[in-house]
Amino acid sequence: MNPSVTSLAHMPKLQAEQLRVLRSGKEVLSGVSFNVAGGEVYGLLGGNGAGKSTTLAAFLGFVPAASGRVVVDGLDVGSDLAAARRAMAYLPEAASLYEHLDARENLDYFLQLADMRCSADEIDLALDRVSLGAEARGLKLRSYSKGMRQKVAIALAILRDTGILLLDEPTSGLDPTAIDEFHGLVRGLADAGKAILMVTHDVYGACQVADRIGLLRGGQLVAQFEAPPGGRIDTETVHRAFSPRAAA
Repeated sequence: MNPSVTSLAHMPKLQAEQLRVLRSGKEVLSGVSFNVAGGEVYGLLGGNGAGKSTTLAAFLGFVPAASGRVVVDGLDVGSDLAAARRAMAYLPEAASLYEHLDARENLDYFLQLADMRCSADEIDLALDRVSLGAEARGLKLRSYSKGMRQKVAIALAILRDTGILLLDEPTSGLDPTAIDEFHGLVRGLADAGKAILMVTHDVYGACQVADRIGLLRGGQLVAQFEAPPGGRIDTETVHRAFSPRAAA
């Protein structure tokens, strides 16, 4: 965590408190508790069916808590959903952008849907921050790679200027160069004070960018890992805990 934002560390922006969620009568989250502070990247790691997507869905208000609660920027999602959603920006695995519009047009359209107005200069500044080349900005998104689309989606999150960012498998399908660029961008946003929850099954990627990692297995948070000051979380340690043998 950047020293300039350590004063925010005691102020969680996202909190799951003994969160329990049922789907079709089956318990898919069992008493999950963690928090994410401003200036921090928290990686929620787990295999298929571990409960990662359900946790995101609970923060977004798409599934109710059977017990416990989720809190976004001090707002209880169960009782103040609209305000909680306004405090967050969400980046799904496959960002839903319009193929027939270019990058600037997509950003302008989605900002209008959010009842926001940004100047052309502000939009270009956001695209500069995500390193989307000037020559690509006037091209229709049908010609974009997945990495380029993710950059447009992150630019939208920057322009919305929320303090909280939820990322759902954000590097799935990206090439190694695009992954490194994306992690650098996420790290920069956290160092600027944003609270970032990144859901992933990528052990290496999570260890590269996260300040803390929570390991979900079978709907339970079974381990948490923290980066040492000035360092990274040890990949081998997390990989050993993540592997199926560790669950045996």
